[in-house]
Amino acid sequence: MARHVAIVIAVACALVASPAGHQAAQTSAVDVAFDTFWAAASPDEAAALVDRVVRSGVGFDEAYRRLQRGRTYTAQRTGIVRFQNRTPDGVEHHYTLNVPDTYDPGRRYQVRIHLHGGVGGRGTNAPVGTGAIGALAGAEQIYVIPYAWADRPWWSQDQVLNLVAIVDAAKRLYNVDENRVVVSGVSDGGTGAYYVAMHETTPFASFLPLNGYLMVLASRDIDDGFLFPNNLRNKPLFAVNGGRDPLYPTAVVDPYIEHMKRGGVSVDYHPQPTAGHNTAWWPDVKETFEAFVREHPRSPLPDVLTWETSDTSARNRAHWLVIDRLGTRSPERLPLQREQSASLPGTQAGDRRATSRSASLSGERLATGDATSFSELNDMPQPPSADFGVRSIGMRINRVVPGSNADRIGLRTGDVLVRLNDQSLPAALDVADALEDTPPGSRIDLLVARENLPVELSGIYQPQIVPGPPRHLFARAAPSGRVDLVRAGNTVAATTRGVAAFTLLLSPDQFDFGKPVKVVANGRTVFEGKVEKSVRTLLKFAAADNDRTMLFGAELHLDLSR
Repeated sequence: MARHVAIVIAVACALVASPAGHQAAQTSAVDVAFDTFWAAASPDEAAALVDRVVRSGVGFDEAYRRLQRGRTYTAQRTGIVRFQNRTPDGVEHHYTLNVPDTYDPGRRYQVRIHLHGGVGGRGTNAPVGTGAIGALAGAEQIYVIPYAWADRPWWSQDQVLNLVAIVDAAKRLYNVDENRVVVSGVSDGGTGAYYVAMHETTPFASFLPLNGYLMVLASRDIDDGFLFPNNLRNKPLFAVNGGRDPLYPTAVVDPYIEHMKRGGVSVDYHPQPTAGHNTAWWPDVKETFEAFVREHPRSPLPDVLTWETSDTSARNRAHWLVIDRLGTRSPERLPLQREQSASLPGTQAGDRRATSRSASLSGERLATGDATSFSELNDMPQPPSADFGVRSIGMRINRVVPGSNADRIGLRTGDVLVRLNDQSLPAALDVADALEDTPPGSRIDLLVARENLPVELSGIYQPQIVPGPPRHLFARAAPSGRVDLVRAGNTVAATTRGVAAFTLLLSPDQFDFGKPVKVVANGRTVFEGKVEKSVRTLLKFAAADNDRTMLFGAELHLDLSR
């Protein structure tokens, strides 16, 4: 009898203990899976471990909490630490980290990436100098010193890949503050900062070009047709140029700074009137520079975004926006997509369902129902010019605009202008150039050759003042697409140009998954419904971004061409 009672008690204890034991085993499996995930040396290695974490049985909320906490950092080398990497295109790069001697793995550190100048004078990828930040040191932080050379300048896609890889590698070893990673540079490095800002915005808080010049990138041997100044609107700029700089003086740089400001780019500009092409001004600017960095942390999930690209295989993402396919949408009314796209990666059929709602979201409609569409920054307005009313090649008049000043004075198509106010004119000079210094309202005396005979004409120079055609800053190698986004609550308004499909990455920190999400594209509702959170999607982007502050629980694919 006693033996029977003992067996019953043992079975009962086992039944009671079994759930706890199972939970402990599952917790252990989750711990092991995440420890392995954190130990991955690259985004590709982390992506290969996503299945293992999913199989551990971790729920979405628990996975989200763990990803927000991030890996446990330990003590690492300090001082000047040398590294190297190989970018996906197979190029080997060297770089150094300047890590404070007092580095504390329990504290998050600001990072400044410093791009050096003199790129054309370096023939190989070999490191130059000590690898220290030197005289341009500022606040206590981790400094990144990468290297560029003639074949791989800062204005190359390879260097963009390099900087992204360096940031990822640094975050795997050191406790980097993901929202305080900035790109700065001097001379060629300053110009490179502009280039990076136009190609890759997501990991960076701001860009700080020093003695750089945006329009260097318009040179024929640099401009590859894939430079989109509209993308500069996403992050603030801090720029310094010298008034006596023989390469990029403020007189040349200022108009482009003003153009960016007028076009919606946040630029904190600090011209140095007496400075040359050097950084002698650094002691006076350092505190302002560092204050700018402190006061402009990155918003990992910005409510306003704009991105333009002509390549959807790369350079097609800005934070929670991914441009998937270029093309124009059908001129017919866009259909209302009432379900999350059936192509959500890594989900079962049951995970793809979405709850639709016919009524619009109450209290969550943007005032205009549309996103803010910014102007085209690649088109720089030119000052008004005087139009005399002739179209010429050299001094030969090919056309006279009816009713124009030239027409009233008596010029005709086919005339050749020989003399202006007793001044003989070279045949190669254009008529408009010949009149450039003539004040409106003054009398002009013209001698023209008409059918091989001299004809004298006189009148008052009263040209029409017309706006000049915009100047295109950069060439276009292929059609591009652009999306401008504004989020208010669970409503997203998009204005698109040349885009047939795009994806929105939805974060629990930005969207309420318990309520429907509404997307309005070009004034039409293209999606309205609830979106399911996915552990696999959460881990997919955690592997790619390696960012505790920017986590996504769902992908919402929007096809505008249907």
